[in-house]
Parts: sequence; C-alpha cells; structure tokens
Amino acid sequence: MPTIRFIEFDGTVREVNARIGTSFLSAAKKGGVDIEGACAGSLACATCHLIVDYEWYARLPPAAAPEKVLLDVAFDMTATSRLGCQLRLTKDLDGCVVRVADKNRDLALSPLSTAA
Repeated sequence: MPTIRFIEFDGTVREVNARIGTSFLSAAKKGGVDIEGACAGSLACATCHLIVDYEWYARLPPAAAPEKVLLDVAFDMTATSRLGCQLRLTKDLDGCVVRVADKNRDLALSPLSTAA
C-alpha cells in the first residue's frame, strides 16, 4: 500500500499507509494525525489544510476553483498549500510528504462568521 508522510505542526512525523483513491484527510484521520477536518471532507472549511513538500507539489492535479477559494482564507497559506479532503492518493504519490498547517480555521465557527 502507498504511504503518505505527515509532519504534524509539533514536528511529529507519521507515516500512514492507505489505499489508492483515499483522500489525504481520511488517511490522516485513520493514521492518528492531529488534523481537524471539521466539515468531514465536504469542502466547506479549510481545517484540513496541508502544505505539500515542493518536490511533490508538481505531481498533484491542479486545485479546482472551490478549493482555491477556501485556500485563500486558510491560515499560513503557501504556494504549495492544498486541502487534504481534495487530494487523493495515487501510485505516483507513494511517499508524498505533507505538513499539517500550524493553524486551521473552521469558517463556520470563526469570529468573522455571523453564525451564533
């Protein structure tokens, strides 16, 4: 099974084996990675924000417009930022290294939100 190497914000490294087609968010959750994923992968928040190592970033499919919108409001966004719910493991991504963003924002609970 392919492996994803997650580096948590505290520096903990977790290598997670997952089936091809699994989202990075699902793999992280099953592997015990400290990542929120507040919307359960429905593309409604940015709490599964990952920073992909530069050498792996070019192998990813481009982000669709809805993902780009959420990344624009993600804390610590970088040129290689992606949402874990939108990335799917492929054979070509075996060994991919990603860093869990230091801070995540649940837009539904954000102080900028009008939700009570």
